[in-house]
Order: sequence, then C-alpha cells, then structure tokens
Amino acid sequence: MTIAIRQLQKHFVGEVSGLDLRKPLTPDEAREVEAAMDKYAVLVFHDQDITDEQQMAFALNFGQREDARGGNITKADEYRLTSGLNDVSNLGRDGKPLPKDSRANLFNLGNCLWHSDSSFRPIPAKFSLLSARVVNPKGGNTEFADMRAAYDALDDETRAEIEDLVCEHSLMYSRGSLGFTEYTDEEKEMFKPVLQRLVRTHPVHRRKSLYLSSHAGKIVGMSVPEGRLLLRDLNEHATQAEFVYVHKWKLHDLVMWDNRQTMHRVRRYDQSQPRDMRRATVAGTEPTVQQQAAE
Repeated sequence: MTIAIRQLQKHFVGEVSGLDLRKPLTPDEAREVEAAMDKYAVLVFHDQDITDEQQMAFALNFGQREDARGGNITKADEYRLTSGLNDVSNLGRDGKPLPKDSRANLFNLGNCLWHSDSSFRPIPAKFSLLSARVVNPKGGNTEFADMRAAYDALDDETRAEIEDLVCEHSLMYSRGSLGFTEYTDEEKEMFKPVLQRLVRTHPVHRRKSLYLSSHAGKIVGMSVPEGRLLLRDLNEHATQAEFVYVHKWKLHDLVMWDNRQTMHRVRRYDQSQPRDMRRATVAGTEPTVQQQAAE
C-alpha cells in the first residue's frame, strides 16, 4: 500500500496512512517517512497498536536511540519500563497514578511547558515518537509549534539581532520556573547548563528555525533579566495560534516530531486517572554550538 499524507495545519503536520508500524519498514518507506519529517516536522499515525519493541524498531530507522540517563530525577531502580522507551506517563512501577505530591510527579509537570526534547543535553534529540497506550479521559492534548514558520514571521531587525545568540539550557531552568528548586548535589551536576544556538539551520532543506525551550534560562552575553525577556517575547511570538497544532489523542495514536524544528507541550489533565504514553527518542548527531563549561 502506498503511503499517503494529508496536511493538518497550514504550516506543518502530516497525517500518514498506508503504514502498519507493527511491520518492519522497507528502505524506501524509511526514506519516505524521513523526507516527510523534513517537510512536515510532525507526523501523525492513527491505529498503531504496537509493542515497545515495535515502537523502538520503527524509531531506529532514523538514527540511534538516545541514552535516557540524565533526563529525569527517577532512579534506575524505580523505572516502570525496561524496554529502552522513555516513560512519559503519570504511572509508578505499580501501574497506578503517582501521588500528586510525589517528587517525580511534580518534576514531570514541567512537560506542560513549551519545550524541545533534550535541549538540555550537549547533543539534543533529533526525533521523538510518542505512542498512546492509555489515554486520559480529561485533558492531556499535546500542542506543537512550528519554529520554522515562527522564524520566517520575525521582522528583519529581530532576525539580525538573534542570528548568532547562544543560550544556556538546563532542566533546572524549566522546573525552577514552576517552583521546583530542590536538587541533590548529584542532580545539580547532572543538570548543569549546556549551550545551544538560538537559531538553527536544518541539515537537509537549510531552512532556519527558532530553537526555543522552557529549558533555556539565559542568553550568553546578556544579563539574566534581559535575556529572559527576549526569550519570553520570542516564545510568545512562536506559540501564537497561527503556528500551533493541537493533537487530541486517541488510543494507539503514534505522533512523531522533529525537535530541531518544533516545540511542544502537554496540556493539564486529570492526574488521578492513568495516562500511559511511551516515547522513543532518536539521538541527535552533533551539538548546535561548540560546548564549553557553562557555569
């Protein structure tokens, strides 16, 4: 069956039909999906009742699996999943929703902020692939913003101002904005800020995009208040309705996005009810800027 793609938002997002992700992709299919990612930045696949292993096999068509270490406060012996997927649920090892006041749950609320996955790593993520295994009955939509269209809509003066700027990204910035500020010494070391360009150029089509995230808390060479005001203005601009697609999850949806060209956030949902979402993350291949000590 031939792959068909229907665009869902005027700037980006493609709804894919004609692929069964339980089956291995042919080389031609993998190339077609990657080319669609370059174009649409977000792809939606419906009715994909897949296992963790099938989800990971699909992801590995597009690069290496990202090492999940350093992306959360959850210890290895507390992991619910052992398949190599990132657990983006509200569930503990017992399969029940985490207590609302648990440290892990409070930390995970940072996913409700606009962000790009793993921008807090020296080499940030390429693709993320999120599978809906249990859909929460209330809330929990995921919103995506097209950072290419947002960049294109900036005036020339702003584009010139931000062209060469470099930001510091850390999980402590995003969580700190919600009041989560208590970390162990080990966590502080793990979450040390890294450097990322504010404007990225896509390696294939060479289109420029804003590289924003709630993890960005400082602009190199600016005072903290000045830098954060600029970042706030850019975030407000980039997340206008014109640039945003809202995904309302259905059971067994799989949504795949390019972290180099988009931001996303989950909306609040009923934390007393289970929400089981599992993410495969494809590692990036190079830093956006030469890394230095960013203390």
